[in-house]
Amino acid sequence: MSRIPQSSSTRPSLKPPSTPGKSRIATATSPVRIRTKSTTRSATPTKPKVLEKEIPPPSPSALSIKEAIALKRAEAKKALSKSSGGGGLDGLEESLPDVASKQQEDEDLLGRLSIRETIEQARSTGSLNLATRDLPCLPSALFEIHLGLTPDPLKSVPNEPILPPSEPKPSRRGASKPSWFEAQDLTVLKAWKNEIQEVQHEISLFGSLKTVDLHKNKLTSLPTTFADLTALTVLDLSYNGLTSVPEKLFALPELTTLNLSHNSLTGLPFNAPFAGNTGRAKPNQLSGGSFFTPVVSHATTPLPRLVHLDVSFNKIISTAIDSTIPVSLIKFDLSGNPLGLSIELLRNASSLKKLKEIKFERAEIGDDSFPPTLFSSTPFPVLRLLDLSETQANLDSVTEALKEMKQELNFDFSTEDPPQGVARILVGKRVVKEPWELELERREKARLAATASFVDDWTTVVPEPRAASRTSNVSPTPVQAKVVEKPKVVVKEAWEIEAEQGLLTEGGRRRARAAAAVAQAQPASGPSPPPSSPSPVTTQGLSNPQYFTQNTQTLRLPASAPPTKSVGHARAFSMAAPSASSLTSYRSGDLSIPTPTLPLSTIAAQPFASTLRVLILANRRMDRTFVLPAGSFSISGFLPCLEELDLEGCNLSDLVPVSSADSDNTTRTSEPIITTLAKLFPSLQTLNLSYNALSNSSLTPEALSMIILRSPHRKGLRHLRLRGNRISELDGFLGLAEAFKGNRDVVDWKLEELDVRDNEIGKLPPELGLLPLDVFLVDGNM
Repeated sequence: MSRIPQSSSTRPSLKPPSTPGKSRIATATSPVRIRTKSTTRSATPTKPKVLEKEIPPPSPSALSIKEAIALKRAEAKKALSKSSGGGGLDGLEESLPDVASKQQEDEDLLGRLSIRETIEQARSTGSLNLATRDLPCLPSALFEIHLGLTPDPLKSVPNEPILPPSEPKPSRRGASKPSWFEAQDLTVLKAWKNEIQEVQHEISLFGSLKTVDLHKNKLTSLPTTFADLTALTVLDLSYNGLTSVPEKLFALPELTTLNLSHNSLTGLPFNAPFAGNTGRAKPNQLSGGSFFTPVVSHATTPLPRLVHLDVSFNKIISTAIDSTIPVSLIKFDLSGNPLGLSIELLRNASSLKKLKEIKFERAEIGDDSFPPTLFSSTPFPVLRLLDLSETQANLDSVTEALKEMKQELNFDFSTEDPPQGVARILVGKRVVKEPWELELERREKARLAATASFVDDWTTVVPEPRAASRTSNVSPTPVQAKVVEKPKVVVKEAWEIEAEQGLLTEGGRRRARAAAAVAQAQPASGPSPPPSSPSPVTTQGLSNPQYFTQNTQTLRLPASAPPTKSVGHARAFSMAAPSASSLTSYRSGDLSIPTPTLPLSTIAAQPFASTLRVLILANRRMDRTFVLPAGSFSISGFLPCLEELDLEGCNLSDLVPVSSADSDNTTRTSEPIITTLAKLFPSLQTLNLSYNALSNSSLTPEALSMIILRSPHRKGLRHLRLRGNRISELDGFLGLAEAFKGNRDVVDWKLEELDVRDNEIGKLPPELGLLPLDVFLVDGNM
């Protein structure tokens, strides 16, 4: 059944809706457009169902649904126009000068109004949204329609696109154009994600503007009159190319939120507008092109109502930040700036009575900014978050400098807000923990404190024999007693037990089942004899029971470290749990153990070398070299039965020094570590290189193929652990993923677990989904 439009006498009055979405009906013979009112949910939608399915879900940002849809549609339209190009005969009718601009202006994938109609509608709403329109500048029609003046031409846009005139509207009540007495002053202007390089100086005549959003444009400067918008409360100029802003911008009296992140600013001259004034700021006189000359009054102090200031990822140094920081600041973000020595900045910020969050994430700030005498009085009275993650600052230095804070300090990386009276200090690599992990750590600390030495009602008295009295005339005294402490019985919950045993993940449970199966498969034997006492230094060797375990064929060499005050490796921080061996110094019996990280020449000469299965060399970083036996090794390599190699925390880099036992120690060559390990140990199935200094250079396709894939002389790797290194991408695995395109069964592939946690990986290639991994750990990356 065809639909016939009603006559003008029976149709309801057409009132401009508050949103730009409108349906349009056009016939082949007439270009006249007919607008209808927005329908309810029960009415038949005017858009095809295909378009409804293409609408993406709302983004987690502050954008509305319509703004997010407009952004996606505009990007799709731009990509389509670039891919189609100017060739072909299909688009010749669009190249006509009279039709092209009209069609480009009227057609909108989202069904939005044209730019001119949107500007006209803003007269009745006071809100204008020109986002994602590919505008080279703010349209001159905005000033003509709202202010009745034509702005001066811009140098960056010599030929501004001319907007077609709007269609004539019927002169009756309910027309979309508001009357002169219905018009409202513009209060909201959104023109984000366009191509705007310059703003007209006449923008200052919109004196009622409260919100201006120009982020993701190409602005390099702002007119000085921009600071005359004294009614502004929210200003977003992020993701532009600004090198400076007008000085009077720091004298806006009503501004509460200022976002200048991701620009090229070099300083924050808060006090610049008042440098030459001894009293109140002088009012600026504006010429608006009319008979009346408005008077603009600025604040007398820097941004007196500013609450949130974001200047992250600029080029600001601390010495270029004025000491007069806005006193009402609650959130201050200086992340990603080359701040340098920031003692004065921290002292000035510590006196702010309302400051709750200050962030220096990934900024160039180190321990020299946190001397022990940094604060002479109680700093940061209401601070709840100090973010120094991914900086050169050390936890000990920061803790010592903040010792005068009245709040309780908390150092947990968590998504939860800290409780009242607690200040969260984030130092080191950002590894966000789940609430259950933090609760487990708290309970473990409480358990250790509860099992400490104590005497209470659970103690019992046990008689203690006394020595016989030397004199017979002394009367016997009551039996002396000593207190024997009974440890408290702490009942653990099931999830705590699983967490301590590493059974919360499928990989941990799988390894536990495999270990149980291996233990069950071994023949039952009597209890192993207790280890004998340590031998003298002269007979000490690798075969000693404290190093070599016969039952499991495991050799564990003690940790070594260079002569430093604290144990650590080349990275500025480490998330590795310290082991008992890494916290103890060399004993006298360890003098016979070679100092190189991998003393393969000594290990290969032992009687157990042909049956050794596990080699643990964790935290051996005194001499980071591999010493090989004399002569060149064959294809079969060394230690033919070695299945697990642990080189955690040895501070190894992409190239490792390799020397031979029969050559001088100074004669060394640098070899790739992955390739070298693949040649030395052909039966290797588990390789742990966590908490070293490996980068992307180690993960080449050739090296990964050599150590992971099975070959006639190698069994193939099953577990590869690269946690806590300096890896920023996993492109080396793409060559291995090519083998799985169209083929899910690759005979030479044995890898089951890949651990790349706590690295610097920014994104994962989608091709990695082809790899048949049982366990793939990527937590703690970027």
